[in-house]
Amino acid sequence: MNKNEVLILLTDQWCDWEASYAAAVIHSFSEYNVKTIAMDTKHKVSMGGIKTAVDFSIDDYNTFNNLAMLILPGGLSWENNTYDEIAKFVKTVRELNIPVAGICGAASFLCHHGFLNDVQHTGDSLELFKKEERYSGDNLYIQAQVVSDKGIITANETAAVEFAYEIFKVLKVDNTEEINQWFDNFQNGAVR
Repeated sequence: MNKNEVLILLTDQWCDWEASYAAAVIHSFSEYNVKTIAMDTKHKVSMGGIKTAVDFSIDDYNTFNNLAMLILPGGLSWENNTYDEIAKFVKTVRELNIPVAGICGAASFLCHHGFLNDVQHTGDSLELFKKEERYSGDNLYIQAQVVSDKGIITANETAAVEFAYEIFKVLKVDNTEEINQWFDNFQNGAVR
């Protein structure tokens, strides 16, 4: 069976634009199914005020054999919560060698819980990461828009396009030429 489910993990005040490029292309132009997951199944409201239905709670999601990737958009609530339950879920996903992609505050969450200690990564700032008690990966931090290494994609808060591009490459949503063309258009504009 091919893994064809992509989960977007939502928190309160999640950054809707940080996962929008990835979700739209994955859902509309590939064989993957995009679903939402959160700590509970209550609607989550994004920073832009978009109320989003949640397909699964992390406690009820127990069958991982169809999961192709877990995407964690940033958001205002990452810095005010430790989200230990989400960390446990991410740990299970990583133990099964399923790719995880985190941007902005979600990259900081991954840092806080030690997921970035053994992979090359980036985020909003190294100084911010160094304040985290469980962080020991500063020698692997790369000053970049996005970094993909060993099944973990991280990006800073200004890198929604680059984040989607790396996700597309890992999931192989299309051939390399089409993925590169998409990136060129969204990075540099269709009219030049």
